[in-house]
Amino acid sequence: MSGHSKWHTIKHKKGAADAKRGKVFTRIIKELTVAARNGGGDPGMNPRLRTIIADAKAVNMPADNIKKAIQRGTGELPGVTYEEITYEGYGPGGAALIIECMTDNKNRTVGEVRHMLEKFNGNLGSSGSVAWMFAKKGYIVVDKAAADEEKLLSAVLDAGGDDLRDDGDNWEVLSEPSAFEGVRDAVKAMGVEPASAQVAMLPQNYIKLQGREASQMVKLMETLEDHDDVQHVWSNFDIEEKEIEASLA
Repeated sequence: MSGHSKWHTIKHKKGAADAKRGKVFTRIIKELTVAARNGGGDPGMNPRLRTIIADAKAVNMPADNIKKAIQRGTGELPGVTYEEITYEGYGPGGAALIIECMTDNKNRTVGEVRHMLEKFNGNLGSSGSVAWMFAKKGYIVVDKAAADEEKLLSAVLDAGGDDLRDDGDNWEVLSEPSAFEGVRDAVKAMGVEPASAQVAMLPQNYIKLQGREASQMVKLMETLEDHDDVQHVWSNFDIEEKEIEASLA
């Protein structure tokens, strides 16, 4: 089971706690605002906005919150202007990191990201230093108990998906980013609720971490993902599930 899948599946189980802290809502509101600013407030004409609205509904965000976030993006309501910025770097053991942020103060954010990395034996890299190790893909994780392999594969391929991978307890569904929305809808049409569904930066190879480095990496991921300006973190670490759970306890 890949490090990416394990991390996101375990984090999904903790999702209710994350939502209570308000982090999930804050992240989605920022994404709604930026998507509406860049592509307009009509989800029918803005695929990125449409996907984020689906994410908002999946975590039971009130419709009024969604509407106001979009209106701030289109300028119908006043609001903070966020910039999208991506940082690249390394964590413990040389694991690569891509850190996607939305911020109203880039100088503050880069300083805080650098501090978090250095605190857990990592460092900030230059633009392009690790991005080549990743590929942008539609990525859907489905619990094996929730779907028959043959039926799932057929639905995925018919919807334009690329592959269905066996990842231990889960199926990993991969697609090009442009096909993600259709593939996700096809999976849900089967009555299956994915454990995770997003356009992700997937590593081409993994670095195995154990012991102190594994524990530091989990704490670094937690710290980064809890930061208000951080939207998503992608990494190529591979850590045993029991070590991830022990470090999250």
